[in-house]
Amino acid sequence: MSISLATISGRVHAGERISDEEALFLFESRDPLAVGELAAAVNRRRNGDRVFFNVNRHINHTNICVNRCSFCAFYRAADELGAYLYDLEEIRNRAAEAHAQGATEIHIVGGLHPDLPFDFYLAMLRTVKEVSPDLHVKAFTAVEIEYLSRLAGLSTAETLTVLKEAGLGSLPGGGAEIFAPAVRNRLCPEKISGDKWLAIMEEVHRAGLKSNATMLYGHIESYADRVDHMRRLRELQDRTGGFQVFIPLAFQKDNNPLGHLKRPGPGGVDALLTLAVARIYLDNFANIKAYWVMLGVKIAQTSLAFGVNDLDGTVVEEKIGHDAGAASPQTMGRDEIVSLIRTAGRVPVERDTLYNELRVY
Repeated sequence: MSISLATISGRVHAGERISDEEALFLFESRDPLAVGELAAAVNRRRNGDRVFFNVNRHINHTNICVNRCSFCAFYRAADELGAYLYDLEEIRNRAAEAHAQGATEIHIVGGLHPDLPFDFYLAMLRTVKEVSPDLHVKAFTAVEIEYLSRLAGLSTAETLTVLKEAGLGSLPGGGAEIFAPAVRNRLCPEKISGDKWLAIMEEVHRAGLKSNATMLYGHIESYADRVDHMRRLRELQDRTGGFQVFIPLAFQKDNNPLGHLKRPGPGGVDALLTLAVARIYLDNFANIKAYWVMLGVKIAQTSLAFGVNDLDGTVVEEKIGHDAGAASPQTMGRDEIVSLIRTAGRVPVERDTLYNELRVY
């Protein structure tokens, strides 16, 4: 049987899993609105009209990094203009400010600093938990976990145990980029492989920690690379069930070596289509997030009609995307997010990091 939107729709409505070939067909579709409509139906069946958000604060503790990823505008060498490192008191102050504003989550990611000892990372976790034991700390990508493991001279499992004891609650999904080796070797040759990222996340899940999953798109990858990436996430999710949400991250073109490409980041249609295909293909993921920091507020709001059921959170002072040219605001207030969701005809639901519902608006 030849692939068509009608046959895919029939399978999806019957609750069947679509194939890689069918996902690729959707990416190449000339009718993104029809794909979006199908994704919205899938999402409505799973989540109704409810859209999640949380009150969180990002702390990017340092931009000093041993890696030199070609898509990154955030990293600096230690002696380079603009390099910084927060001390524990600065981290404490930022966590306290977030707690006072009603945040339930502190999101910590940063560069792979060449000189910080492993104990600093443990102290950073403990510092946030001292501000309030109720603050959930979502910290350290799989890339950072591998680096910390080498720094500590411990296995991945042992490293996770020690970090959990210090206050680690869950992991973000960064560092996945694109798994396809040919693309990954151009994007971030110094970074761990896609296989290693997946292996670490499998250990994270088996250690009882939940995580996010991401994909960086709109640079030098093909649609087939995107499908391959999502297939590998779907397979791992089948094994562990540890991914909470999938977050496609739109490439930002400024201040990095990839910015000269003829594909300087995805347009709005591509962004919406990617979210919609993810919702249809990733049938074992409960949540698909539109990261408004990289998409912009208007595209993020529109994505609620394309299968998205999560708009991230208040964020506050995100540096990584903005250093690469993201034009979105640095933060959104709770009332602004609620209004954004309501005016899209959806029901705002404030959640905690682990997707427990705190308030339905």
